[in-house]
Amino acid sequence: MNFRQIMLPAVSTVFLFSCVSSKKFKAAQAEYTTLQGQYSQLQGNLNDCNTAKSQLTSDKAGLEKTIADLNKQLDLLKQNNTQALKQLEDMSVISSAQAESIKKSMDNIGAKDAYIQTLQQQMARKDSLNMALVMNLKGAIGNLDDKDINIKVDKGVVYIDISDRLLFKSGKYDITDQAKTVLGKVAAVLKNQPDIEFMVEGHTDNVAYKGAGVLADNWDLSVKRATSVVRILQNQYGLDPSKMAAAGRGEYKPIADNSTAEGKATNRRTRIVILPQLDQFFKLLEPNAGK
Repeated sequence: MNFRQIMLPAVSTVFLFSCVSSKKFKAAQAEYTTLQGQYSQLQGNLNDCNTAKSQLTSDKAGLEKTIADLNKQLDLLKQNNTQALKQLEDMSVISSAQAESIKKSMDNIGAKDAYIQTLQQQMARKDSLNMALVMNLKGAIGNLDDKDINIKVDKGVVYIDISDRLLFKSGKYDITDQAKTVLGKVAAVLKNQPDIEFMVEGHTDNVAYKGAGVLADNWDLSVKRATSVVRILQNQYGLDPSKMAAAGRGEYKPIADNSTAEGKATNRRTRIVILPQLDQFFKLLEPNAGK
């Protein structure tokens, strides 16, 4: 056996081992890249949850202060009634009519205490429902650029702001194909909440509309954009039209400074406002509710 016959198998073995190790290394690198992407996505979802939680905490603080003030007033009323009752007991014998009146007053205080507790429970339930809705919407939409869509809770109301650069072409009110996909994801979440009612608002910047045709100004443009969104939600995604409303705000509800290009872009938006179910709270406020 010569030197060539001895070295050839050895070199082949080393080369084969090198190829296998290289493949395993590349596979491990690909798996690490995938895991890193999943980690980044989960971290983003966690940040969204923390932001929504902070907003809810801020809104809840104001409501808790109001409830605390009501509880103080209630405690004061209880003290005054107890003191008055004791004074009457120390005086001459009171009439049966007076005793009945005092009893009714004490019963009313007890009813108001239960009423305040019911309000607290309703507000806590509402906060939980809003948080769940926001998380469902963000989960359905996914990792869309925050500059194009923003979902938030402000003072107990859920808002979905969608930029006009995603929905429409400049000066137009025909919805783009990309926007229809996003609206479909929003519609899927809203459709699973049949009791929810919402309003679609169109907003513009302060640049005067210079187009021709049926539109006269930014008022017209904002209204037409709102009704375009409503029609898509109704006709293409089957949302109940009795649960929707369309409105145009024109340039008169800006959320940014119109003196800069960035501010103008922020103000050009369509906003979906999830309307609070006020009928439930009106029932709590009916004459017999707190008596």
